[in-house]
Amino acid sequence: MKRWLAGLVLLVCLVGPALAGLDAASISNADWPGRPPSKDKIHPAVVRMQVLLDRAGFSPGEIDGKLGENAVKALRAFSEAKGLAFDGRTPTPEIWSALIATGSDPIIVDYRIADKDVKGQFLKKLPARMEDMRELKSLNYTSPREAIAEKFHMSEALLQALNPGKKLDEAGQQISVANVATSDAKPAVSRIEVDKVRQTVKVFGNADELVAFFPATVGSEEKPTPSGTLKIISIDANPHYRYNPEYRFREVRSRRPFTIKPGPNNPVGSQWIGLSSEGYGIHGTANPSKISKAESHGCVRLTNWDADRLAKLVKKGMEVAFNEQPAANRK
Repeated sequence: MKRWLAGLVLLVCLVGPALAGLDAASISNADWPGRPPSKDKIHPAVVRMQVLLDRAGFSPGEIDGKLGENAVKALRAFSEAKGLAFDGRTPTPEIWSALIATGSDPIIVDYRIADKDVKGQFLKKLPARMEDMRELKSLNYTSPREAIAEKFHMSEALLQALNPGKKLDEAGQQISVANVATSDAKPAVSRIEVDKVRQTVKVFGNADELVAFFPATVGSEEKPTPSGTLKIISIDANPHYRYNPEYRFREVRSRRPFTIKPGPNNPVGSQWIGLSSEGYGIHGTANPSKISKAESHGCVRLTNWDADRLAKLVKKGMEVAFNEQPAANRK
């Protein structure tokens, strides 16, 4: 009996402390701690903050419960929109109160896994090379867990942490997810601004107020994003990806053009917003956790859900300005 208890204590020590208290109640009631949470661990208050920011239209990217750079970017944009001072690290009491005031809906809700969540045509593995994708019938998710996590704007790690011991590939299973549902109301939008230094996308209303924000991956040294002001020329959901050898991507050896079929794990994700410079656009991604942490082939890359949200706000002919002024000269 003593040996069994010792084993149980050891198990709790190994897996319990990092996620202790992570449930719907602790997240919904979490207040911001006096000391900034670790960037490496899931924290209930950060989950609450990220969900509130997401619902308010200021995307933290992937909701992962960690105080990473994208969460801080979203917090900065929210503070700017509300006219509140921000220290660049954590929310002040005024910012936290403004966030809480954005809505009283639950932060975490129950969701029953549906048949369609688990019966998709899942990929066994997403190929690393574009050439290996061209023969696939679709670029779908690799698992129900990936699909469900993306549906609720979450990291797979947070989804698993909220549902220990539950099967995420079983229809009928009731699980806990982030409540990211928003109203159908769409603000009037006049222009888009892409910050090439901070790697962000800002959406402005008719009175030049900031109405939406998204963290982004913006170009690379090999293939920089265009400068100046472009216009939106197309908006396409579930796009095919067409590779042109003239792009000369380092990792692509093919000298012939090829096409990759649609799907959320397509190289441009689930949405393509074409711009007036050939081959460039704003689009989704197969790797939401890499937003702002990797490089793109010159385009502006968002999470799939952020690209889908942006597509609903914009229209053809709208201007997209690319700002490359050094960050030190801006607020």
